Amino acid sequence: MGPDARIGRIEAAAYVIPTDAPEADGTYAWDRTTLVVVDAAGGGRQGIGYTYADASLVPLIQGLLGKAVEGRDALDVPGAWQAMMRAVRNLGRDGLCATAVSAVDAALWDLKAKLLDLPLAALLGTVRREIPIYGSGGFTTYSDDRLREQLGDWVRRDGCRWVKMKIGTDPARDPQRIAAAREAIGPDAGLFIDANGAFGRKQALDFAERVAAEHGGVSWFEEPVSSDDLDGLRLMRDRAPARMDIAAGEYGYDLDYFRRMLAAGAVDVMQADASRCGGVTGFLKVGVLCEAHHVDLSGHCAPALHLHAACAVPRFRHLEWFHDHVRIERMLFDGAPDPRDGAIRPDLSRPGLGLELKRQDAERFAA
Repeated sequence: MGPDARIGRIEAAAYVIPTDAPEADGTYAWDRTTLVVVDAAGGGRQGIGYTYADASLVPLIQGLLGKAVEGRDALDVPGAWQAMMRAVRNLGRDGLCATAVSAVDAALWDLKAKLLDLPLAALLGTVRREIPIYGSGGFTTYSDDRLREQLGDWVRRDGCRWVKMKIGTDPARDPQRIAAAREAIGPDAGLFIDANGAFGRKQALDFAERVAAEHGGVSWFEEPVSSDDLDGLRLMRDRAPARMDIAAGEYGYDLDYFRRMLAAGAVDVMQADASRCGGVTGFLKVGVLCEAHHVDLSGHCAPALHLHAACAVPRFRHLEWFHDHVRIERMLFDGAPDPRDGAIRPDLSRPGLGLELKRQDAERFAA
């Protein structure tokens, strides 16, 4: 590659993929998912990164962020990350800007690893060779039969030790749905629930106490109240049943968000999403913060994007095997991971993230 490989043109494209059925959680409903893919050229190689956001990111990535990083040393990814953060200061770093930075950052790490002919996990340094996953879906739009089939398959077919379902659209029906889920996965698998902030504090606490006493228990309650309600999360963490972990963090876009949540003692397990929190660079920073607070980190969605970085985080618990993203990544990326015995493993024979976009297959979804 030579000692002076430089970041070249940054390209981006958006793809809108319909869901395979209507989907909803406690506070939102959707029927499509937008994948934004970034290509970063440099030193004769091409890096790839992506996020799940909106097609409006494409001009931001190719314009402002591309200008911020083009011509920089391709091996100096943290420097490029800082340059992008400075570039979006006046636009607001959170939200869409953070997801755009995340996609470019992932592409630059992929490029660097390819220039060095290393899998990204080896470049970052590994503390584990495989990542436990939990099956995630169980949308509130599903019939009980579809819920049973999806959750049961993750346990029986993929070996998942835990599965997660959505609740909160119709709280009166949720105990019945939880009973159906427990029936499908058996007594030994862990059952997670995610309210996506649909409940108030007293309602969430009452629900936690009820499901702890019924249906074989629930071991994880995600966003029982709004993730912005740190006092409410702390109340849940203090008063929820002892075997029920309280989790949140997927909407974190910068390090201060996670610092505030940890300082408030709001969660038993922190969640972070590398497609939102600043890419691989941001995700590793959150990992250090969690280690300093003695709190485990769990990866939110986008399993193929997280796989290599998760291998480098000391206090990493598991990664969300989210139905929509698994389906899209298998459909559109060569090298997307397959689970075995409830875990996924990086392919160390492939450099970088080990992913290549199936461009002809993706083109029919182009925004």
